[in-house]
Amino acid sequence: MPKTTQPETTPKVTALTPFVHVADVERSLAFYALLGMAAGTRYRDDRGVTVWSDAQTSSGDGSARIMLSLASGPVDPTQQAVLFYLYAPDVRALRAHLLASGLHDGGRYCGQAGPNGGRSVVFELQHPHYMPAGEIRVSDPDGYVLLIGQLE
Repeated sequence: MPKTTQPETTPKVTALTPFVHVADVERSLAFYALLGMAAGTRYRDDRGVTVWSDAQTSSGDGSARIMLSLASGPVDPTQQAVLFYLYAPDVRALRAHLLASGLHDGGRYCGQAGPNGGRSVVFELQHPHYMPAGEIRVSDPDGYVLLIGQLE
């Protein structure tokens, strides 16, 4: 693939963290601990069941991070139910850039899954409790989901 250069003012993604739906978050945390990843923040439901956590490691030669979320149904290993969570310093500017670059405006996300007819789609900026500075949902032409959050 040819290398392209972008002007310094082009909005860009600054990090990528896999966000994986799992059958049991605590069991997955124990597994990732075997790989040297320590559990971070945990969110539990009213019954005390961990419904979300992250795990990470950092060393002189790099770092790794993953987010784990309790699946709402059976996990099918043949489907590899993974979405990608990315970070950007300005999600509003990034969304505008994506729209100006030809992505379809999906409006407010309403839970509809699908390949979007082969179109890349960017949905409205949202402010979920875990990402108060903002988050956008982007679907690529194959229907893969990228959530892009702004930390500050």
